[in-house]
Amino acid sequence: MSPTHPLFLLLLLQTLVITTTTTTLALASSSSSSTPTPTPWPRQFHALLFMNYSGKLSMIDLWYDWPNGRNFNIIQEQLGGPPLRDLEWNNGTSFFYTLSPPLRCRSAQLDVGILRPDWLAGADYLGTRSVDGFLCNVWTKADGFITYFEDVLTNRPVHWVFYTGRQAHVMTFEVGKYLEDAEWQAPVYCFDKGEDEEEEEEEEERVEQPQSIASDVFDQNLMHKRSLRGLVGS
Repeated sequence: MSPTHPLFLLLLLQTLVITTTTTTLALASSSSSSTPTPTPWPRQFHALLFMNYSGKLSMIDLWYDWPNGRNFNIIQEQLGGPPLRDLEWNNGTSFFYTLSPPLRCRSAQLDVGILRPDWLAGADYLGTRSVDGFLCNVWTKADGFITYFEDVLTNRPVHWVFYTGRQAHVMTFEVGKYLEDAEWQAPVYCFDKGEDEEEEEEEEERVEQPQSIASDVFDQNLMHKRSLRGLVGS
């Protein structure tokens, strides 16, 4: 049969169609069977988190700024006092303070900096689950320290749960949004305290402890932060 014969051309066309279809199906099957990996965090984003810890509710205004090595959590407890500001730097320095009276500031130095954008690398895939009305891919890391839920369609974080039961529900997630540099400066009273001021502050703490940053609140947040930042090296 001549290569230019119509029947030969028809058979050739059918062979090409079958080969292309088979290849496409094989690639699709390979893609669908591969294990999903967590999407790295954007290098800069703003998120509003609704937190639930054994019925204790709060909102966290989260600003993540990897290029500048900083992370900011502005925490509002339900029907609580002024927001608590948790300012973290990549050199391990953290400040925990208020901007409304009574003015308080505590600081800490940790061994590691803020979470990397790829801090979920190496997490174990658990499959898909529905949470908060979204179908999510789910991973866990560090022997169940955290379970992380990511929307299948948009790859945005939806929810995460710590081993303690503390839950974060992502209400908004704005990629590329950043906080102006002036907002990242810890107040002067975190650095400039004379002896007289320290004595006066100690006296105020004895009187105004219910309104101040109580030690147990600070210690709980510091312990949680140490554990979370342990994921940096895992």
